[in-house]
Amino acid sequence: MSRRINKRAKANAALKPADAMLPADAVAALKKFKAPKFDQTINVCMHLGIDTAQADQSMRGAISLPKGIGKTKRVVAFCQSDVAPRALEAGAVKAGGEDLVAEIEKGWMDFDVAVASPDMMRVVSKLGKVLGPKGLMPSPKAGTVTPNIPEAVKEYSAGKVEYRADKGGNVHAVIGKMSFPDAALAENLEFFIKAIEKARPATARGVYIKRITVSGAMTPGVQIKHVSAEVEAAE
Repeated sequence: MSRRINKRAKANAALKPADAMLPADAVAALKKFKAPKFDQTINVCMHLGIDTAQADQSMRGAISLPKGIGKTKRVVAFCQSDVAPRALEAGAVKAGGEDLVAEIEKGWMDFDVAVASPDMMRVVSKLGKVLGPKGLMPSPKAGTVTPNIPEAVKEYSAGKVEYRADKGGNVHAVIGKMSFPDAALAENLEFFIKAIEKARPATARGVYIKRITVSGAMTPGVQIKHVSAEVEAAE
């Protein structure tokens, strides 16, 4: 197995473009790499000129990509009893209040996203030590604390993308699958880049978008040519 992987890696290294490319061209380049048999997830990484140690430059949010990401998510909803039936109809695997909290405290964790209405956060706060380390704690910044629970469940069940800048100022996100049409991947990629541009912290100085790279789960990365970043660097 390792011999086959090394052979593919060497072949892909020879196919890797030397220069940064526009999104559509970068997606086409990804499709040329020799691939494993499974349908690879496509990821984008944006290196930003922000200092996440500063509270006003931390970045976290969620985006519904126009072409989806080819993956559904299991969502639980913390809400009042009158809202729970609508949350379940929207796609939640479970919905409730104290009863759902108690079930999770006992060890049930078969979900990918947790959403909560603002009035339920007092109850959900009991799960801070359980959900926090796993990145599952509902948060207003991530859009998982909202008064519109059914809509949030619908969006996250369909694969709404969450992002968060790490200590190095990098933002990672899934933008689809290798099996997606080129145009769909390029549209998702451009949409995500524009969303991060709009989310620029007011206190960020200098070059904001320093580098953008797109890659498959088992391919080399392809650098994206980003005009705005080049204009900033020249100023």
